[in-house]
Amino acid sequence: MKQWFQFLCLGVVALALMACDASPRRLDFRFSDVDAASAMVYSPNEAQPLRVAVAAVISPKGNVESYSDLLDYIGRKMHRPVHLIQRQTYAEVNELIHKGEVDLGFVCTSAYIAGQRDFGMELLVAPQVNGETVYYSLLIVPSDSSARSMADLRGKVFAFTDPMSLTGRVYPTALVKTLGESPETFFGRVFFTYSHDNAIKAVANKVADGANVDSLVYEFFVARDPTIAQRTRVIHRSAAFGIPPVVVNPKLSPQLKEALRELLLQMHTDQVGQTLLQGLMIERFVPVSDRIYDSARALVNQVNLVQR
Repeated sequence: MKQWFQFLCLGVVALALMACDASPRRLDFRFSDVDAASAMVYSPNEAQPLRVAVAAVISPKGNVESYSDLLDYIGRKMHRPVHLIQRQTYAEVNELIHKGEVDLGFVCTSAYIAGQRDFGMELLVAPQVNGETVYYSLLIVPSDSSARSMADLRGKVFAFTDPMSLTGRVYPTALVKTLGESPETFFGRVFFTYSHDNAIKAVANKVADGANVDSLVYEFFVARDPTIAQRTRVIHRSAAFGIPPVVVNPKLSPQLKEALRELLLQMHTDQVGQTLLQGLMIERFVPVSDRIYDSARALVNQVNLVQR
């Protein structure tokens, strides 16, 4: 049997999972772009790769470290190699899904809203965290900042995450609009970090005076690096929004779609899957209704940002 190329293991957890897996063979896991993946030729007896996109909620390096074991697990369960595909922006990932160049996607809430509206992106499952399928936008500042609210950041340097991000751009823009201003007139300078972990680091390192970030990402990185909590401070938390979902290309075959849904829904019932989920601070994947995204959809429509 042909030996698959082995992706570099990242961290002790990956080694532990390999040790407890009954099968010693890991399926092909590649960090690639669509052009490279599409150019590869597979023999009739070789399983076609499952193309998975992870939106840059966290940086590319962070995505590989956080998702490599999960995607390897999916590949082994599906008996298919998995290609991880990343792009800098949420909009670029949506375009790949729209074109059918990605099968499965881990996307942010506003990216799902836009994709569902524009080309019928389909909701597959969503993660459950602390018994809920919601998350929040956290306004953070350096720990020694005197700011107590968004109003105190007038004239300061502010870090947005992605141009399409609900928690990292849409929500803070809405906060500024309640003050009768726009980000362009309110802040002294704004810049995009293109991921939430980089926005957190920008504030922690005082490159930015403030940023709004995904609460799940913030809690994840505080758990991994307690100094983040020492160097930053949360001064505002939004109302709850529907959690970032797992989605599929709407043209994906019903059989593959159902197999992926069932795999993720049952993941918490086996030891390896449960360990992986715990490492991602997820309890389990659950089915959800599109209605949980109505409040986010209303905010996106209200703010009506130009994506750039």
